Amino acid sequence: MPTALEARELYRFYHAGGDETLALRGVSLRVHAGELVAVTGPSGSGKSTLLACLAGLDDPDGGMVRIAGRTMSRRREAERARLRAECVGVLFQSVNLIDHLTVTENVLVARALAGRPDRKRFAALLESVGMAGRAHARPSQLSGGETARAGLAVAVANEPAVVLADEPTGELDSDTADTVTGLLARMAHSGSAVVVVTHDDAVAAQADRTVALRDGRVAP
Repeated sequence: MPTALEARELYRFYHAGGDETLALRGVSLRVHAGELVAVTGPSGSGKSTLLACLAGLDDPDGGMVRIAGRTMSRRREAERARLRAECVGVLFQSVNLIDHLTVTENVLVARALAGRPDRKRFAALLESVGMAGRAHARPSQLSGGETARAGLAVAVANEPAVVLADEPTGELDSDTADTVTGLLARMAHSGSAVVVVTHDDAVAAQADRTVALRDGRVAP
C-alpha cells in the first residue's frame, strides 16, 4: 500500500521563561494507506505534540511532514489549513464542532472548506456513524456519545487520506468507545491511514501496530 503519512526526524521545542522543553526529539513515523496505528506513552511523552505537527496545527522546529505526497511542514498557515481540509480528518477530545450549527451543517462546512460544497454523501455518512436521527440537532443538544460520533462524521466528511484522533474514547462509556473505535477501524479498512493517540488498551488492540513514545522519542 502507498505511504499516506510520513514524518521524518521531527523536533519541537517549547520555551517558558528561561526553560526549554524538548517535546519531540527526532520522531519519525510512516503510515500506509489502510493502516491503523496506535501511538501510546505516558503523559508528557510528546503524543499530542506529534499529532498536532502531523495535522499541521503546529509546525515542527526540525524535520518534515508529508501528507499524501504533499509537504505539510514549512508552509504558511493558510496553505497548511487548505491541505488539512483536503486530506486530513482531525478528531480531538475538544471536539471539532461549531456550536451554533446543526450536525448536518457542521458536515457541510467541512466539505465546503475542502472545496466540495455539494451535499452528496452526507446523509449516508451520518447514517454510518449512527447520527441520521440527530442530523438537525446542535452540539448542545447531543449526549457525549453523540458528540463523539458527530465529531467523527466531520473528521471524515471528505474521505481524507489521513485520519488523526487524539484520545477519541477518553471520556466515553465503553459501548460508545467501542463504536468509535470500530468506526476508525472501518476508515482504515476503506483506505485511510489512521493514527490514534490513546491510553486505552482496547483501542491499541485494534491497531495494526503500536508506536510507543517516551520522553519525546520513539521507544525501541
